[in-house]
Amino acid sequence: MSDPVKDKSGFLCMYMSSHPDTLVGYAKYHGKVKASDLVSAKMVSIDSKGMDLTYVTKSNSTPQPVRVTFDPPLVGYEEVKPRLLAMKADADEALGEGKIPQITSFHVPLAVWQTGIALALLLYCTYAPLDDPAPWWDPARFLRSTIAQPWVVKGAWGLVFVLHALEGVYVANIARKHRMPLSVAAGYIGGVLLFGFPLLRSLRGRIQAARIDAIMKGN
Repeated sequence: MSDPVKDKSGFLCMYMSSHPDTLVGYAKYHGKVKASDLVSAKMVSIDSKGMDLTYVTKSNSTPQPVRVTFDPPLVGYEEVKPRLLAMKADADEALGEGKIPQITSFHVPLAVWQTGIALALLLYCTYAPLDDPAPWWDPARFLRSTIAQPWVVKGAWGLVFVLHALEGVYVANIARKHRMPLSVAAGYIGGVLLFGFPLLRSLRGRIQAARIDAIMKGN
């Protein structure tokens, strides 16, 4: 079975030859080339599983090969452009290159319900009055006597506090880096302190999309 990406490797290599800085970023970040004096890179082939590059440095003008794999592999030619754009955005961010997009609005993803349910269950187990015979406290009594014993509940709260605090500090740095308005920054920091990773993952996705949009406009 033919590889739809490999079949157009020649065209893609020719097209990418006009984007040398992008290829250097691929080699440095995705190819994990550690040479600090890397000056140029070239795409020599591409297929659905990855791309083969060569690069030269100031200290060695002989082209050196490096393979950059696609994870997951491409399923068709139509995935080439969005994948390469996403990889460039990742490389630019990691290497501190390219324009840093500004995030000016606050968005709450639906995925926060996952953390919301977990926190609600934890609150239910923590504050359920065990001496109240009301039937709606029966599940709490069962959990407290089996898997949600006091030391487990305390440990869970400690883990939530530590993880969400670290994520809050990380988001505060992101807010500064991406020049968020005060209200937006407060929303994201407060939201991550409460809901944790789902909101952080959504923010990272928005930043990635903004980077890709900036790259496309630049092209």
